[in-house]
Amino acid sequence: MSSGEVQVLRDRMVTLRDGVNLATDVYLPAGYRVGVDAPLPTILERTPYGKTELSRSEIGAGMDGPMARPQVAAHFVRAGYAVVYQDCRGRHSSEGVFTKYTSEGPDGYDTVAWITAQPWSNGKVGTMGLSYAAHTQFALACLNPPGLACMVVDSGGFSNAYHCGIRQGGAFELKQATWAFNQAKESPAALADPKVLAALEAEDLRAWFAAMPWRPGHSPVRAVPDYEAYLFEQWTNGSFGDYWKQLGIYAEGWYGTFPDIPIVLLSSWYDAYVRTTMENYAALTGNGRKGPVKLIMGPWLHGNRNTTFAGDTEFGPVATIDGNVTASWLDFRRRWFDRWLKGIGNGAEAEPAARLFLMGGGSGRRTAEGRLDHGGRWIAAADWPLPGTVFTDYHLHADGRLDAAAPEVEEASIAYQFDPANPVPTIGGALTSGQPVFEGGGFDQTEGERFFGCRRPGLPLSSRPDVVVFETEPLERDMAVVGPIEVRLFVSSDAPDTDFTAKLIDVHPPTADDPKGFALNLTDGILRCRYRDSWENPSPMEPGRVYAITIEPFATANLFKAGHRIRLDISSSNFPKYDVNPNSGEPEGTGRLKRVATNRIHLGRAHPSKIVLPVVPVESLTPVPKPGQG
Repeated sequence: MSSGEVQVLRDRMVTLRDGVNLATDVYLPAGYRVGVDAPLPTILERTPYGKTELSRSEIGAGMDGPMARPQVAAHFVRAGYAVVYQDCRGRHSSEGVFTKYTSEGPDGYDTVAWITAQPWSNGKVGTMGLSYAAHTQFALACLNPPGLACMVVDSGGFSNAYHCGIRQGGAFELKQATWAFNQAKESPAALADPKVLAALEAEDLRAWFAAMPWRPGHSPVRAVPDYEAYLFEQWTNGSFGDYWKQLGIYAEGWYGTFPDIPIVLLSSWYDAYVRTTMENYAALTGNGRKGPVKLIMGPWLHGNRNTTFAGDTEFGPVATIDGNVTASWLDFRRRWFDRWLKGIGNGAEAEPAARLFLMGGGSGRRTAEGRLDHGGRWIAAADWPLPGTVFTDYHLHADGRLDAAAPEVEEASIAYQFDPANPVPTIGGALTSGQPVFEGGGFDQTEGERFFGCRRPGLPLSSRPDVVVFETEPLERDMAVVGPIEVRLFVSSDAPDTDFTAKLIDVHPPTADDPKGFALNLTDGILRCRYRDSWENPSPMEPGRVYAITIEPFATANLFKAGHRIRLDISSSNFPKYDVNPNSGEPEGTGRLKRVATNRIHLGRAHPSKIVLPVVPVESLTPVPKPGQG
């Protein structure tokens, strides 16, 4: 098939080592003569979302709608590349059974081997793709296939899915449940049998979320047993064992053999893959590796690199990647591939190691669309964390203060009751794939009917008795917090197991638009206390015993303006972002017995709980040059 400047070799079946065939489309220049004309460098994307379908993230600034993958392919074909799109195993036109993540390593390796053996291939392959198509890239790269020359990894690529992407701090990320349900509707079973699809369409997923825990055979995904099975495997494998060391979800185990090739790592502060992006950057730089590895972090939701907002928070026209970091995302990738697949000396390697969007600095008023003008700007750095970062302790005090002063009293504590039947509702955050139950982004931390689980619309989360608030006085000068965050608490409980959560908030002062102010969530984290000492060997808590725990919210980059407050909220749930701990100590994902726990935060000199903030001098921050300005 040919059209205009492109010809397509449609549905070429790539036979894998186990005999399964994967449907693959190859895009070549129109008139290209296979075996006669010079072979071409190749760009590969492997996706579960349909190799010919619209890609929601392939939308540039000013476009009316997203491009389909064939349109993206045509862009690169015109630049002198062969482009390959492939349906993952068990998805759309490919054979086999889909098991999320764990077959992508060998399947990807075999696909690269197939490409490099084709007469139209010159043996050099670059990969690209967002989200699952980022995971597929990292999975195949772990096996270091011959021919893999460079990568553009967009919002994904598991460093360790136990700590980011499937679980976090021992808790289960419930985006996996919404994703399984939504994608089951496009499974082979649903596409082949209208009754299966009708069964899924008849389910009320929000009602099911209110009825957790689910059980195998009694869940909204039960009509597609393969999808239900992998979901419960993820959910019930609570401790870090062999399950979590599988290829495809554990690049940490393959960093030693990971190819030393040029890689772009892109994500955003309200994305679900902040930690994995930073861990991959740390592992793939230094230690004699030449790379180069480039890091780009925007302020957006997952893959929304050309939007200017996340949730109810507006960052301004400078927030998009198009026109601010690069002329366009298509142009950025073509330039990267030109440098490393064609050897064109365009200076891509000389660009800053890290380009980060520093949120904050806006007016604090509402825009015409009703969003908070939080503002921000792009900054450049030679590394991550930024050179010159000062990791600064801010102590939690019994009177609710948060400041650099050490506790004055020897012993102090704050106790609250955590009822798993009434969890703290999720209001935004670093989330993806949560519809129709939840969504990510920056929001005022006030309950509302649009947020799942809210029972008291109009009241701030800080009014709940199970949310303990610590905040600074209004800042006297601007303060840039850029880097990884740690919350180190001393805690106790009367339950054998419980959770502790932490949320970092930028408290905007009152304005005419928000007379009560605006408590903007920046980042949050969780720790399931059975894993306080070991991810491999969980152990129950002893009633009343004080434990030192560390919660690791995702990294962030925010300018707290003078007059704002820095706030830290501590609680024991954040649902439905994470599953709710029943406090009973029952096995992961199966606990029907719920009990109310009395949880306590210890704050005195003997147990100095604190948050460690990465503070960077504002005057040291370097702006990213506009495209074309050098």
